[in-house]
Amino acid sequence: MATTRLLFSIAILALASSLAHASDPSPLQDFCVAINDSKASVFVNGKICKDPNTVTPDDFFFSGLNKPGNTSNPLGSRVTPVTVNQLAGLNTLGISLARLDFAPYGLNPPHTHPRATEILVVVEGTLYVGFVTSNPANPNQKNKLFTKTLYPGDVFVFPEGLIHFQFNVGNTNAVAFAGLSSQNPGVITIANAVFGSDPPISSDVLTKAFQVDVNVIKYLQGQFWWNIN
Repeated sequence: MATTRLLFSIAILALASSLAHASDPSPLQDFCVAINDSKASVFVNGKICKDPNTVTPDDFFFSGLNKPGNTSNPLGSRVTPVTVNQLAGLNTLGISLARLDFAPYGLNPPHTHPRATEILVVVEGTLYVGFVTSNPANPNQKNKLFTKTLYPGDVFVFPEGLIHFQFNVGNTNAVAFAGLSSQNPGVITIANAVFGSDPPISSDVLTKAFQVDVNVIKYLQGQFWWNIN
């Protein structure tokens, strides 16, 4: 019995360890600068590595986060990402950055990053932010909402994979910066994914899921869903 318990404990610890490193595997070299070259020989974390002998300082450099994003859209917000797609030197390093700009009452709508935790710092304006927990084990409980109003200098964390949002509750512009625990965190904007997919999700499925009239679903699927990233 003692041996069985020991083996079970070891298995649990091994599983916990593997889950703790599930987002981005640790690189086995100093860096792996991404390159769009099918003839390159090293393939790591979804990107082909540039020959280290041809890497330059510019591969680790990005410029432009001092410039406000264009918030002239119905949502009144803009995200300027700095992921491996914009900064090739981030490949395998498990970190990225974004600038978030908000017009008065602008919104970064409910979305999730499937591969990253996000830490947000407000540098200008006032943001109402929050995230919703995953489905509780108890079917009689509801998903819990955590919210906070943030001011310049305030920091808030959005756990990996959870639906979250940021809303400018002030009548002036707002600016925030976010760090993410993946070089390629991914974004799933909930409304865009559910109502704006191509091809569209069957209205029968959505009518049943949301318990509304089919005309409501058709109306929502007929809207143009903005991508602010």
